[in-house]
Amino acid sequence: MIVDPLAVVPAFLAMTPNDTAEQRIRTARLACWVAAGVLLVFSLAGQIIFRFMGITMPAFQIAASILLLIVALDMVRAQRSRVQETHEETKAGTEKTDIAVTPLAIPMLAGPGAISTTVLLQNEARDIPQHIALYGCILAVSFVSYLVLRLAARGTRWLNPIMMSIAIRIMGLLLAAVAIQFMLNAIKAFRLELIAPIPI
Repeated sequence: MIVDPLAVVPAFLAMTPNDTAEQRIRTARLACWVAAGVLLVFSLAGQIIFRFMGITMPAFQIAASILLLIVALDMVRAQRSRVQETHEETKAGTEKTDIAVTPLAIPMLAGPGAISTTVLLQNEARDIPQHIALYGCILAVSFVSYLVLRLAARGTRWLNPIMMSIAIRIMGLLLAAVAIQFMLNAIKAFRLELIAPIPI
């Protein structure tokens, strides 16, 4: 799954049913910054990170699927837990990070597909201009993602609360399906690695 902010919008709105437009915009901004940072880090040192930590892409996909599944089940039951904030933090407008980092930034925006694609493009880049173009594309995609989520956050004032409640459960179900698909893809990739011919 490559970065697709339009596909993220329904889940983004469903996971922030009680947030104001400004709170949603802060969440979207933080999520896009984190997604950009993750993709930039993996574009620079993705293979080194995986190799150093002994992590395979199927393992990363399974971890992402478990995270998404937990969030999806909470959405279906309308029991999404929130990070507790003090009165001072709320008054100061501290950014809420409960869904901005996970699952919004990772893995919904910067998912296994986006990360693996970034690592692949980095390996195919042959000179400095190509590397710069890749980094510029990552920043541009993150900025466009922020604009899309910002527009969605502003538009929620016209949404019916009952429709939002229904959307939360529907998106929870769809998010659970995405999580299971992540897991199936990881299992398939792992099986292909197991049966791959050993070079002589």
